[in-house]
Amino acid sequence: MKKIVLILAMAIFALGADLKSRDFDEYLKSFNTQEIKNMKISSTDMLELIKMDDAILIDIRFKQEAEAWSIPFAKNIPLQELPNRLGELPRDKLIITACPHNDRANMARMYLTMKGYNVKYLNDGLLTTVDKLRGSSAIEFIRELKENK
Repeated sequence: MKKIVLILAMAIFALGADLKSRDFDEYLKSFNTQEIKNMKISSTDMLELIKMDDAILIDIRFKQEAEAWSIPFAKNIPLQELPNRLGELPRDKLIITACPHNDRANMARMYLTMKGYNVKYLNDGLLTTVDKLRGSSAIEFIRELKENK
């Protein structure tokens, strides 16, 4: 666990040199079991929030990955572009970061959390989401998405 926290901390500082170590220190000092619950979201819960327009999905995969297959209701902001594209993110909605599994999404969540955004990472990843949106499930989701917009 200590190794994971150290790797995340190093990644945060590599992504955004303007982050203050004290901010991250304060986050770590207040980290508890409730934060573990608060930091992640399942595909099922994420899809419901997207339908209700209460959240925005940020696909943080590389552009080439998004070109190979994409999620039309997600905004693609590759992880390495995130520091320069913060202005594209709403402050009044939950931001859900996602990648195929959850490694990069977790890094993006940590970065955005340090920047003051309300963020969760998709803990079961885009691959699980795509699997849930097959056939009639996809048709029903898109229909409800359009009705609620």
